[in-house]
Amino acid sequence: MAGGTLSDDVRQRQEQSARSPGKRVGVSVVVGSAVEWFDFYLYASMAALVFNKVFFPSGNAMAGTMASVATFAVGFLARPVGGILFGALGDRIGRNRVLSLTFLLMGISSGCIGLLPGYADIGIAAPVLLVVLRLLQGLGAGAEFGGAIALAYEHADPARRGRQGAWPALGVNIGLLASSLTVTVLTSTSDGFLYGFGWRIPFLLSFALVGIGFWMRRRVPETPEFERAVREARRVRKRRSPLLELVRSDWRGLAVVMAVTAGYNGVSYVFKTFSLAYLTSFRDVAASVGSMGISIASACAIVTAPLAGRLADRVGAKSLVITGAVATGLLAFPFFWLLDTGNHWLIWLDLTLATGIVVPLMLAAQGAFLAKQFPTRVRTSGLGTGREVSGALSGGLAPLAALGIVQAAPGHATWGVSLLFVAGALFIGVGAACDQSRRHGPDLN
Repeated sequence: MAGGTLSDDVRQRQEQSARSPGKRVGVSVVVGSAVEWFDFYLYASMAALVFNKVFFPSGNAMAGTMASVATFAVGFLARPVGGILFGALGDRIGRNRVLSLTFLLMGISSGCIGLLPGYADIGIAAPVLLVVLRLLQGLGAGAEFGGAIALAYEHADPARRGRQGAWPALGVNIGLLASSLTVTVLTSTSDGFLYGFGWRIPFLLSFALVGIGFWMRRRVPETPEFERAVREARRVRKRRSPLLELVRSDWRGLAVVMAVTAGYNGVSYVFKTFSLAYLTSFRDVAASVGSMGISIASACAIVTAPLAGRLADRVGAKSLVITGAVATGLLAFPFFWLLDTGNHWLIWLDLTLATGIVVPLMLAAQGAFLAKQFPTRVRTSGLGTGREVSGALSGGLAPLAALGIVQAAPGHATWGVSLLFVAGALFIGVGAACDQSRRHGPDLN
């Protein structure tokens, strides 16, 4: 009898350990998101600062910058395809399997960018190949954040969904910090080194990072909520069509996610990428100043994100998202006033306030808020489709639109870009106010 009891106790502890993977889930989500977004933000920075000279013909510096930033926007064309395709696949075969696959896709594509010859070596083939790899990178990135949110959220205790839903945001900001520090170091070197081999180093490191991240993700079990949804579908012998169910039954939640993401992505990418190009191209501020500001802001965001997640469990994720929208509207004009001073300390303060506090506050709160808009059976489909369809348009086009607005404005005035911030804040606030989480029951609130 005693032996049987001991065996039962061991079995129960093993089952409990399988159900509560704890740190493995957190580390996997944070590290995986950090590596993927290190690659993504690294490309954004290099597109603004380096690629115009490496992959495009010399002559017209502004035309080269526009073309280079356009390749950044091209990646967003693939993200909706990745979000829709891999989101639906995540609702069919599991969150973690799909995240592992897309992680490989993005990491290998990023590494191959570091191997590309420049325009001086192979001519027009250089930007063509860059665009192809950027499209593959965008395809993988399209499934990352939504899938990571679902994985973290569904492994969490209901009382901790805010803080665990913030894990992907923490990973994003660690990746941003790592990439911005990398860019700061590289832009502080000689131009010959930077435009020669220096810019390639962090891309080549992606080959090593992707191996580590893939191994970590494969060790994480599938979420209990997904497994219950699969068992229920089998019990009633129902053929699951996540995208069809999403459009038929959960279009309201999809609309909320699209509105919030459209506003957030537009604001976020203008803060983080356009500001670098603006400082160097229109205000003659050294590239290292802007990248250092992003580095400082990212370090601040690493603290902001988990604190925002904990606060979301106390006051509600919806309240934090709306607070971020209001703060964005208030920053719309002062953001450029501080950049225009040219003072390094004020620029760093400005970027820290915007991308170190306001942006990560909204992103961390979005983890729990956006996941609550859908039931388990269509969660990754809803997150992937909603975030990437609207996010591709706003995040990909907003920096390009901002660059065009400033280029065309008399004296390179920025008031038009400030109005973009106001519009983004309105999208976020209205989307959050239309919260649909109550439709799915109290367990999701």
